[in-house]
Amino acid sequence: MQARHQVSAHFRSFGSMSERATAASARSASERRRWSYQATDVLAAISSIVLAFLITSVNSLPADVAGFLALRVSIKNLLGMAIFLCAWVGFFRAFGLYHRRPFHDGNFRLLAATAGGSSCALFFVFTSRSANFGLDAVVWCWLIGLSLTLIFRFLLRTLTEREQISSRPRQLLVIGSGERAARVAGELQTLGNENYQLLGFVDINGAVANSAAVKQKLLGDLSRLEQIIIRNGVEEVLITLPIKSCYAEVQDAIEICERAGVECKYLSDIFRPSMSQIVREEISGFRVTSLKPTRDDSRYVVKRAIDIVGAAIGLVALAPLFLVIALAIKLTSGSPVFFSQERHGRNRRRFQMYKFRTMVNKAEQLQPLLERRNEAAGPIFKIKKDPRVTRLGTFLRRSSLDELPQLFNVMKGEMSLVGPRPLPVRDVSKFEEGWLLRRFCVIPGLTGLWQVSARNTINFEDWVKQDFEYIDNWSLRLDLQILLKTVPVVLKGTGAV
Repeated sequence: MQARHQVSAHFRSFGSMSERATAASARSASERRRWSYQATDVLAAISSIVLAFLITSVNSLPADVAGFLALRVSIKNLLGMAIFLCAWVGFFRAFGLYHRRPFHDGNFRLLAATAGGSSCALFFVFTSRSANFGLDAVVWCWLIGLSLTLIFRFLLRTLTEREQISSRPRQLLVIGSGERAARVAGELQTLGNENYQLLGFVDINGAVANSAAVKQKLLGDLSRLEQIIIRNGVEEVLITLPIKSCYAEVQDAIEICERAGVECKYLSDIFRPSMSQIVREEISGFRVTSLKPTRDDSRYVVKRAIDIVGAAIGLVALAPLFLVIALAIKLTSGSPVFFSQERHGRNRRRFQMYKFRTMVNKAEQLQPLLERRNEAAGPIFKIKKDPRVTRLGTFLRRSSLDELPQLFNVMKGEMSLVGPRPLPVRDVSKFEEGWLLRRFCVIPGLTGLWQVSARNTINFEDWVKQDFEYIDNWSLRLDLQILLKTVPVVLKGTGAV
């Protein structure tokens, strides 16, 4: 009994220490983020002044190198630049642009802050003896400063959010509740492992360890493993059962994990997975074998590089179209222009997926009233003539233009150009069978096999089977084929709702 109390006290003290460390880490990360944004904003301001001057005075620059350098290194110019940079950062602070906000919420603040900061470039207009820096240079300064700030901030946000996503602990379920399971869990707790968060234990044959910590986190027995995975957002399963006495049970657990698309690890290497890739690694010093539900090789690095380049080119090339669509939505149905919805991505991790708004405001609150009119089979929700869709929204949906903001999701690493479509939380909550979860073992995409074949003309089961066909037969060539087929399908508006 005394030992049990000691174990409980140990877990409590570990929890309090973890909370303090997490709070300190969060404060430190916030400071680093703020200084990083300020540094990139200053870089954008300097670049805007220099480029604006070069653009507007390229024909009147001194022909000799000495004259060119003297034009920039004067005390007056250095003083003016210092005043300009302080004012630039001051405007950004005044508009609250060093606090975390959704990307569409800060854009109007950014527009005003860069306009205010650029107006301070009038100092160079009034003090320029040669009139090389005129009012047109101030306009160029604002346009360049706004563009560079948007680009720098987006890249910085992408890097920091990817770091946060990759550093977030994975949700770990332990199969087994005996002494081995308690020992592994104890090591995870003792070492304060930042890579894993222990969800709980699955019991077998009533062999519960004499540990209060294990009993507190007992989620059920092996017969309920599939439902436990579905309901608890499990990302990885660690099997700690003894090999000789529980071979059949472990094999069943592996098959369930494979069917659900969940990565499975175990403490030996004598089992026979049918679909998973075997990788050997460590968890808190324990040598384990991991069964990954998808292949993990260098081709995925190439796929990610294609995603980044393709999304970047798309965002730059389509920027005028973004502006036209945003203005059209603003004029016809008011704010907001963008719509974000929580979706399930890889390993069922949630993220905010962006779209141009095609429905009336507060459309999601009206959905429960329309559930009885759902025309789709299975857990998904679809209505061909949804009364919430605006007239402009109907056009945007048929042309798939409403999906363009998801290029930001691709840049952030939450989505890929090609992959299964990310499903809303509402749809995933209605999943009742574990095999449906295997579609979450890859990164969701802007387009996929379903989009280039039948789109909304097939039932949910066939849709998921096409997702599995993509997962099982994935290659870079297949991605290219799907991308090429997507263009004519989108232009024709085939099957779009």
